[in-house]
Amino acid sequence: MLNRRFALAGFAVVALAAACSANDPVDPAANPKTQAPARSALPRDLTAAERGVLGASNAFSFGLWKTINAAQRDSNVFVSPLSASLALGMTMNGAAGQTYDEMRSALRFGNLSLGAIDSGYKSLIALLTSLDPSTTMEIANSIFYRSGFSFNQPFLNDAATYFDAEVKAQNFTDIAGTLSAVNGWANTKTHGKIPSVLQQVDPADVMYLMNAIYFKGSWRDRFDPANTHNAPFHPATGGDQTAALMNREGKTAYAETEAYQAVDLPYGDSSFTMTVLLPKLGANVESVAASLTPEAWQTLSASFRSSLVNLFLPKVTMSWKRALVSDMEAQGMRAAFVPNGADFTRMSSAGKSLYISLLQQNTFVAIDEVGTEAAAVTIVGITVSSAPQVVNMRVDRPFVFVIRERLSGTVLFMGKIARMPSA
Repeated sequence: MLNRRFALAGFAVVALAAACSANDPVDPAANPKTQAPARSALPRDLTAAERGVLGASNAFSFGLWKTINAAQRDSNVFVSPLSASLALGMTMNGAAGQTYDEMRSALRFGNLSLGAIDSGYKSLIALLTSLDPSTTMEIANSIFYRSGFSFNQPFLNDAATYFDAEVKAQNFTDIAGTLSAVNGWANTKTHGKIPSVLQQVDPADVMYLMNAIYFKGSWRDRFDPANTHNAPFHPATGGDQTAALMNREGKTAYAETEAYQAVDLPYGDSSFTMTVLLPKLGANVESVAASLTPEAWQTLSASFRSSLVNLFLPKVTMSWKRALVSDMEAQGMRAAFVPNGADFTRMSSAGKSLYISLLQQNTFVAIDEVGTEAAAVTIVGITVSSAPQVVNMRVDRPFVFVIRERLSGTVLFMGKIARMPSA
């Protein structure tokens, strides 16, 4: 099993904080024919709404990371907090009351208005997906809802307006067709890296809200495949493994603390980077992973300096999947998962009977000499509660009746009333 230090490195691919670096981390002469100038600033200033959503997204990222990391000690992890934030942010537009308050708090939005949150999401999506033409960064959202079930049109409109979501009515009774539509969307939006996210359709399911992120970037300073060699890898669980270690020596953004060494490896024009943190001897990957907070991340991001680094980095290909319900409950989001306890009345007139029954993320990452390919799909399943139904039975026409002994089943009398008898 690969040491989680490298799964942790992949986390930085989708972290918004890694979207831009002010330092030129590589030797400008490394790829003189193909390199674009290193970007040193965003193309425009962030709006107040964008800054608010960005800060919330990063705070949520590290909160979710801490919870998942603690639950999966000595295991690989590759999570996209951004994908989870987008899927839940879209869902939050349909929440009300305590359900809304808990979702907003768990996503770290504080006092931001829903309008500011939505507009912040919309413009940040546009910025991230257009930032570096040499790097593929795609974000897609969708809603599949049960045909015939009543959903509020303003909620569906907001998903399309602010999240650019594809909103589709689907015949959920056609299970094979629904699975094909949902999984086909995930497969297409992740370029085949996540072909399936849903295995069954519950008869009570009425909506699936989905986010997909696809990233593909080439290293600004690539590794030479001739320098890749098999070598021992020492996993957290003990017992050496063999890994293909890539190697390059050159100018690299580097930082160091008492606990770890860190490099920041840029893609394309350096807008996007991968940060790799290697625990020092005497430290361990669990303590380093647990130490990551928004404040610690900000300090690290500001401390990188160009240094001559002889870097060995293993090639990694992995898929990861996790149900996120318990992780979000740990963030304080609880009411949304309670049958007959959630409030999604901004989503549907039947919103008091709706709740989140499925919250799952599938991810993929491949790291090699050329660069990195990563994908994530987060799916939120909305289910209608099996609320007590009031059945009307108005006996005002001919009927049959039987008098029986219930325990033995003996029929004592049978009757039919075709008309009301006179007294």
